[in-house]
Amino acid sequence: MNRKIRLISGFLTVGGWTLASRIMGFVRDMMIAAFLGSGPVAEAFLIAFSLPNMFRRFFGEGAFNTAFIPMFAKKVEDGSDAKAFAEDALSGLAGILIVFTLLAQVFMPFLVLLMASGFVEDARFDLTVDFARITFPYILFISLAALLSGVLNSLGRFAAAAAAPVLLNIILVGVMFGADRLGYNVGRALVWGVPFAGLAQMALVWFAAARAGMPLRLKWPRMTPELKRLAIIAAPAALAGGVVQVNLLVGRQVASYFDGAVAWLNYADRLYQLPLGVVGIAMGVVLLPDLSRRLRAGDATGSRDSINRAAEFTLFLTIPSAVALVVIPFPLVSVLFERGAFGAADAHATAQALVIYGFGLPAFVLAKVLSPVYFAREDTKTPFRFALVSMVVNAVLAIGLSWNIGYLAAAVGTSVAGWVMLVLLWRGTRKFGAAAAMDARLRHVLPRILGSSLVMGAVVWGVAFALQDWLHTAGIRTLALAIVVGAGMMTYALAAMASGAMTLSDLRRYIRRG
Repeated sequence: MNRKIRLISGFLTVGGWTLASRIMGFVRDMMIAAFLGSGPVAEAFLIAFSLPNMFRRFFGEGAFNTAFIPMFAKKVEDGSDAKAFAEDALSGLAGILIVFTLLAQVFMPFLVLLMASGFVEDARFDLTVDFARITFPYILFISLAALLSGVLNSLGRFAAAAAAPVLLNIILVGVMFGADRLGYNVGRALVWGVPFAGLAQMALVWFAAARAGMPLRLKWPRMTPELKRLAIIAAPAALAGGVVQVNLLVGRQVASYFDGAVAWLNYADRLYQLPLGVVGIAMGVVLLPDLSRRLRAGDATGSRDSINRAAEFTLFLTIPSAVALVVIPFPLVSVLFERGAFGAADAHATAQALVIYGFGLPAFVLAKVLSPVYFAREDTKTPFRFALVSMVVNAVLAIGLSWNIGYLAAAVGTSVAGWVMLVLLWRGTRKFGAAAAMDARLRHVLPRILGSSLVMGAVVWGVAFALQDWLHTAGIRTLALAIVVGAGMMTYALAAMASGAMTLSDLRRYIRRG
């Protein structure tokens, strides 16, 4: 059972599958935009789908897994009864979620009110309540899938857990395509596809865990001393997750008072979530069990190296992505989403939000790298305190600025709060000493990565300006965007090698060391 976790190769596995999922997510959202635009059905679905996804941060890959993975990883390392602990955790989580799902069906109007009070005065409210009652059981399946994914990740098996989200998007894309071809209501078919997709995701990782030598079964929940400790550790993380969800709630509440804004922010969110998911979340998934194992073995040097190489690798991929989102937001949004019911005005509104999210992207990604530094030490209280500060910053900016800049205030609040959270996490790592300190190599390459990204940004802007007519011409605009992106990637690669930000030998060494 004791498998050494290979950091970079694990990241490439998770990142590759996450990239596939995000590409399918783009196809999904392109179809939603084309079929539903930014109208009432689209907004009702987006809020209904966000409800189970919001609560999964508590029960799934959020608070519960944050506490579960280090404890489970230590049991795997020690050779103790990890399987019994995982079964107790799985059964306890399932019992809580079944009760919670039933209660949510009763109190769904209240939950929708919390998410989008701006819907109350029109037909969107009842439609959202109806949709949310159908989608909410997704939380049961996806949270159990997240725990099973944590088991697989702790065993160094990343592929199945990373591949599971692809199923969601494949099923939703298939449902929309089938409903359209058969003449069914696309919006309602999309809603019913959500719980079935969750069930498929859970089944995939359950079978994968069994193949990995960890066949888990559900049993009657019982409170063991270890589960009690798990709950104590998870509680601050749940509160921190609650703070994050308050931030999301504030943004959606602000957006719900501006027609179309829920959809605009969602499509902008989809674009910046691509590098965040592929780079930041993927690295965090791999880093947490790796740090837990190293700390258990007393390997402070290895812990520091893992953190610094994770930060270096993520910044190398994230900073140029952020620059691109800021420099060419409208071509990205227009080519990807502007078709059918999603018009040019929708594209412009989405692009404005995307610029703001682009400025926050490096902070969002680095927070995913620094958070495991705390979680691997079973310290969930410190990130909670930091999250409280970021929540206040987000609420003040999102609500206060909405009177002047409308729905864009939600994006401003999110990005600024992300930077505040990052600064607090970084300063907080000082108490861990050399095990979490920035090393000489990271200090050397960071300004070179930034310089290379700025050079790339200038080239991307110039090529996009030269091809602006093509970028607005149906039939060739996708090719034009591919030329712009390709020019940017080539420029960044050459600038990075010329400046020493990254060399081919470095990349080969990372993959060999894994």
